[in-house]
Amino acid sequence: MTVKQKDTQLTGAQTLLKCLESEGVEYIFGIPGGVVIPIFDALVESKMKFILTRHEQGATHMADGYARVTGKPGVVLVTSGPGATNTLTGIMTAHMDSVPLVILTGQARRPSLGKDAFQEADIFGMSMPVVKHSYLVRDTNDIPRIIKEAFYLANTGRPGPVLVDLPADVSAGLFTGSFDQKMDLGGYNIPPLPSKENIKAFAAMFKGVKKPLLLVGHGAVISKAEKEIKTLVEKFGIPVVNTLLGKGAFPETHPLSLGMLGMHGTAYANKALISCDLICSIGSRWDDRINGNNQEFCVGAKKLHIDIDPAEIGKIVKPDASLVGDAKAILEELIKYLEPMDTKEWQSEVAFYKKEFPLKYDTTKGLTVPFLVDEVYKLTKGKAIVVTDVGQHQMWTAQFYKCDYPDRWLSSGGAGTMGYGFPAAIGAQFGRPHDLVFAFVGDGGFQMTLSELATAAIHKLPVKVVVNENKYLGMVRQWQELFFENRKSGVDLKGSPNFVKVAQAYGVKGILIKNVREARRKLQEAINHKGPVLIHADIIKENNVFPMIPAGKSAHHMMIDPPKK
Repeated sequence: MTVKQKDTQLTGAQTLLKCLESEGVEYIFGIPGGVVIPIFDALVESKMKFILTRHEQGATHMADGYARVTGKPGVVLVTSGPGATNTLTGIMTAHMDSVPLVILTGQARRPSLGKDAFQEADIFGMSMPVVKHSYLVRDTNDIPRIIKEAFYLANTGRPGPVLVDLPADVSAGLFTGSFDQKMDLGGYNIPPLPSKENIKAFAAMFKGVKKPLLLVGHGAVISKAEKEIKTLVEKFGIPVVNTLLGKGAFPETHPLSLGMLGMHGTAYANKALISCDLICSIGSRWDDRINGNNQEFCVGAKKLHIDIDPAEIGKIVKPDASLVGDAKAILEELIKYLEPMDTKEWQSEVAFYKKEFPLKYDTTKGLTVPFLVDEVYKLTKGKAIVVTDVGQHQMWTAQFYKCDYPDRWLSSGGAGTMGYGFPAAIGAQFGRPHDLVFAFVGDGGFQMTLSELATAAIHKLPVKVVVNENKYLGMVRQWQELFFENRKSGVDLKGSPNFVKVAQAYGVKGILIKNVREARRKLQEAINHKGPVLIHADIIKENNVFPMIPAGKSAHHMMIDPPKK
């Protein structure tokens, strides 16, 4: 397709790129195709860097990882039809975890819409349940307004993905409008700071309590409320538990941190959950992985909720008091109105739980994920950006890699997306090129997106990926063992490749760790290598994650150790 244009006139594609540049876009992740060729042609003259991935799902996860470590929206550009639909898993992942993305999809020409044209797909309709907003651009002159709105929507309030569908003739058409266009977002409002009276009433709920507990979630990380949370904790002596994605909102090495709560949280976090007389959630959804049985959750305790999204208030837990708005801004005010609390006995109680029920692992039977994670934690002094895939290794990594800093822990929480970890780590490395990035993945999830080894190799990214091979889909196998009389079905990963050779085939350094004795030396070797490294860890075949709360149960039913056979 040849695009004719006047010397002084821009095409829709050129207009789009100028708008992206004005938003400060640094990287665009994706794969080209027929209907987006005008955009790719314009990219030749752009200062933005296009990262060619090997799958559109990988592109979306890379943009996700980039967004989580930078706080800036990640940008994806793909073609129509299967190119667009391949992004849906990554879009859902970002939507569930409140990650700002702008996904640009090509579309068939406007006269062909609804007529089953080649590679036509209603991505506008398909994406609606998993985006913050979707656009189908029908006029080239609307591009500046729509792009401005897309970035604003993606990164304000509760962040999330926004999809912009671009018909081929819109991209190829001539732009005759103005770049100076106002946004038109009727009905979209960012919650203001609650009134002083409401904050005072919220603060009054803390009066008389003896065992307060803070629950910090991903919203606390997104709002950058770590300073205010630390002030609140240390000034009033309130212990803290965090969700899977709340890691880093409060230093996990702090004496008052109890770490992650919930299904595979620490025993001492869940013990505190049972004993508290007040729990205050800051940016957490009270989801089923921390609250498996709402009827038995923190019985008798006051329940307070701070969240930017009013839809989350009362959705699962009906709070005794709530505040809607930005967590950081609310906490700044809340601290002014809280009265001193005597929590010395409560602090002693949770300290006892930490001493009595520590996290532990056994190295006598062979190489395990907890041991490897602990070794990486020690070697990196807890300062690496850590990314996980989904499964047993995810829970072990959350338990044993303590995060003291925000925006250094990436994991697929709400969607539980296998295949997320490695491409997200690549995106994180693009976003923070001078930081050490470690990805912990399983042999199942890694094989879903391992083709992105090419992306890591081409760009010489120093990302380190630990492939934990137990030759099982481990978390499903664990459930089958514990709850289905060990009837294994569909979990044997027989036929997996030699991962070191796969890495080498892509031009990536591969390292095999076979036992505990050589682990530290080889992990250090990987850290010292300036390029990407795949560490193939031959872990013991059957090992289960504990503590564990069975699905649909409360913390009262926590299994701290494996059941006796």
